[in-house]
Amino acid sequence: MDLNFFKQTRILDGGMGQELLARGMKHHGTLWSANAILNENYHQLLEDTHRDFVKAGAEVIVTTTFTTRRKRLRENNVEDKFEYLNIKAGEIANNVKKEFPNILIAGGLPPQELTYEPDERNEEEITKTFNEQAKLLNDYVDFFYFDVWSSIKEFKCGIEAIKEFKKPYLIGIHISEGTNLPSGEKISDIKGIIDDQLLGIMLSCVSPENYEKNLQEMRELNVPFGFKLNGFMTTKPKDGYTSSYFKNDGGNPNKFLGQRHDLTPDKIGEIAKKFKDNGATILGGCCETRPSHIEAMAKIK
Repeated sequence: MDLNFFKQTRILDGGMGQELLARGMKHHGTLWSANAILNENYHQLLEDTHRDFVKAGAEVIVTTTFTTRRKRLRENNVEDKFEYLNIKAGEIANNVKKEFPNILIAGGLPPQELTYEPDERNEEEITKTFNEQAKLLNDYVDFFYFDVWSSIKEFKCGIEAIKEFKKPYLIGIHISEGTNLPSGEKISDIKGIIDDQLLGIMLSCVSPENYEKNLQEMRELNVPFGFKLNGFMTTKPKDGYTSSYFKNDGGNPNKFLGQRHDLTPDKIGEIAKKFKDNGATILGGCCETRPSHIEAMAKIK
């Protein structure tokens, strides 16, 4: 694909997992969006949700693979479905691309251990787990999206893990609050590991307010940049993301992380325009952003 793709304004999709739950998908432990692939009864719902984001203006859809990582599947006693779930996610996304051939598919690679927390394993282990998931997605995607990662070590491992596929990548850095990654590192530390296959750098699954705190540092990276904004109250709850609530009742994250009601589509459109006017070219949504939010972003493109 064109490595300059994100140098002009592009619209990404929104939050698949929360949208599926909002549309009636029942949760299965902490599988969240992966349940839409595991349960064949939800395959059409998943495909239709991808399609609705495209109809709203998304030029890129992300495979529904945030919870098809081995660790999450193991916790829910379905690790034997690892290959099936990742391949089926690619197939379902491609069904939509057949109808809308101009869209791109991003292979979503999630953090391989915990969400919003840095992976403490050694680099060899991290690289191996990224690679085996990327290998399953490779035939179905135009590029890889490093989705909501929390440390520079993870990005270094991810870049190494996908080299054999000779496809570019989009970086999604998570910052729960303030201006440091959960690992304690700065956004600018990413400069030391990126290579010529980089498409751009986003802050992913962050609030609009927190994105604004980091806007200047994003601009100073001198690469295409942008966001996938969430509608949670927080991504750093008082008791920790791995508290007893999450472990024992992970049905819907918004019960644990809170759900904002002020971020209407019109409000998201205003926010996206402000960030676009300040140089952002990659505009998208994460958890709690619906097709209506993406449509509002597309209008200001």
